[in-house]
Amino acid sequence: MSEAVLLREDRTDGVVLLTLNRPRAYNSLSRELLRRLEEELAALAEDPRARVIVVRGAGERAFCSGHDLKEMGAERRYEALRSLFALCSRVMTAITRHPLPVIARVQGIATAAGCQLVAACDLAVASEDARFATSGVKYGLFCSTPMVALSRNIPRKAVMEMLLSGDFIDAREAHRLGLVNRVVPAAELDRAVEELCARLLDKPRDVLALGKRAFYRQLEMPLEEAYAFTTEVIVENALGASFEEGLRAFLEKRSPRWPQAAE
Repeated sequence: MSEAVLLREDRTDGVVLLTLNRPRAYNSLSRELLRRLEEELAALAEDPRARVIVVRGAGERAFCSGHDLKEMGAERRYEALRSLFALCSRVMTAITRHPLPVIARVQGIATAAGCQLVAACDLAVASEDARFATSGVKYGLFCSTPMVALSRNIPRKAVMEMLLSGDFIDAREAHRLGLVNRVVPAAELDRAVEELCARLLDKPRDVLALGKRAFYRQLEMPLEEAYAFTTEVIVENALGASFEEGLRAFLEKRSPRWPQAAE
């Protein structure tokens, strides 16, 4: 029996680890792997025990090298390719729309749709040896769908240089441009991810979900519309049970005990 292309580990603290498990293929996004990601993301959205998702790649050579080019080459027909890229776009959108914070743990290379995956995640921590590229253009395939996530992360001219050249940038440059939150030595990568998770786990699940949803929606709105929308969001938040407990904890000078319904 072949090994699963996606591994899921549920920890007791609410952190869920999703591991892209195709190390010999540089964790490339086969159709099967994308389907499994889509399924697990949907299941986790409905799981009240889950609090934070960490996406990582098996092995040390790659976080994710993008689409499986061998698989693409074997099914170069319109409907097959359209369904593949549509599936990938659904997965990336599901991450953005997901109620839970999603963190990318990046080591090795993150190229093409793998770079897109980093950009689609809410937060990203990279090891110093990580490298990023939208390299499809070097093989005659412009990274059109990856540029959607990339262009929402980093400045226009920087992303155009990546798209047009296909060249790698290192982890420090990715951090400078805003593609990743922090860069650490490889030996400290897991600890840095743990520290970031810990900073999210002590917050109410419902408030993080509300805030994440509002953040991405307001980005797409004109200024006045964004303020009108977020005014309604913050009023709803302020009337909810989590803020009631947070306010009481503040006044009583203690740590909040978030309501069960918020977990």
